[in-house]
Amino acid sequence: MTAERVHRTTHEVSLAAPAGVVHGLVADAAKWPLYFPPNVHVEQIESDGSRERLRMWATANGQVKSWTSRRTLDPARHRIDFRQEVPAAPLESMGGSWIIEPRGTDACRLVLLHDFTVAGDDADDVAWVERATDTNSRAELDTVKRLAEGFGRLDDLELSFEDSVRVDAPAELVYEFLHRVQDWPERIPHVSRLDVTEPEPGVQVMSMDTLTADGRSHTTESVRVCFPQARRIVYKQTATPLLMAAHTGEWSLTEDATGLTVTSQHSVILREENITAVLGADATVADCRRYVREALGRNSTATLDLAKAHAEAQAATSTPAAA
Repeated sequence: MTAERVHRTTHEVSLAAPAGVVHGLVADAAKWPLYFPPNVHVEQIESDGSRERLRMWATANGQVKSWTSRRTLDPARHRIDFRQEVPAAPLESMGGSWIIEPRGTDACRLVLLHDFTVAGDDADDVAWVERATDTNSRAELDTVKRLAEGFGRLDDLELSFEDSVRVDAPAELVYEFLHRVQDWPERIPHVSRLDVTEPEPGVQVMSMDTLTADGRSHTTESVRVCFPQARRIVYKQTATPLLMAAHTGEWSLTEDATGLTVTSQHSVILREENITAVLGADATVADCRRYVREALGRNSTATLDLAKAHAEAQAATSTPAAA
């Protein structure tokens, strides 16, 4: 801790769910981008089962922030303690705890504690952090409550899948196609509009209009985190179509002895309350799973095929003809 004043916040919620279920949701940080609205991406750097080190990206008051945290997980006590190693400005320090207090076998109370300092204890910076902490904590607790109390339905509503293509071209040509989203309206027919900003290197904030097979237009907003050395781009949709409560994904490139595989991966939580309004009075969750799988897969496969064609054409024009 620094010598700055320590500010503390407490947020809590009562849940009609077992403490073990709640602890499992909070402990699984890799799923936070799918489960928690503020979280964009989480990379686990180290883990021994009870202690872990994480790199995290999340939105705070509309801005994308990233930091590194250490967490200690204690499932027996239903407690997780965290401390940021490298906080994002204006923070000087940030830490806290998730504490789950059982209330019988099928109920509990979840308490989220934060303590933080800011440089110079600037009043505006303190207010900014308090506002972000309050907004994000409420969103996270509300989501844990909803998921934990409906945990028996989560397997039906959660959907993950991937599509891949093989590409006969250098990985950097494919990565360039996927990274330069500002060119997608000219390169990808189902993208009719796309606006993008880069608040910091490697982070893209974008708004995009896409066309479905039946001609309808959907507007989505996303945050993308780009890893050029690893040839990966991960993303979180921050504004989703009606059938999706959450949507995360990843573009990844893998080279082997025989060539390059480019993969598009999607993870979705369906918005069950909108199914009949969008798909018809008789539509079921199974119908929605098929619809979302086909719609997302169709668009991502089209993008993969266009990336393949672009990269292979580029490679062909840059390769000298044989004598």
